[in-house]
Amino acid sequence: KEQRWKTYFIHGLGHWLGLDVHDVGRYRDSEGEPVPFKPGMVLTVEPGIYIPEDADVEDKWRGIGIRIEDDLVVTADGFDNMTADVPKTIEEIETWMKGQ
Repeated sequence: KEQRWKTYFIHGLGHWLGLDVHDVGRYRDSEGEPVPFKPGMVLTVEPGIYIPEDADVEDKWRGIGIRIEDDLVVTADGFDNMTADVPKTIEEIETWMKGQ
């Protein structure tokens, strides 16, 4: 209701992915309408928060940043998540790290 999340969500939700990590391309057409997804387009979905050292939060949350990214390929039937098997939870990451 207060949209307090905007304080810590300081970037977009994702971007095109292609020949460059942050590939170029318009998100809106010349009329200002969103570009519709088409099969073969590749994009990221990467919500994240960044809490500054001087934020008005409990000390344990200050100075952290978290971003979880998925890379999607648009298909005729929806999408394929190319990073679906990448560990994302603390437990999954810790298990993966022990195996390295």
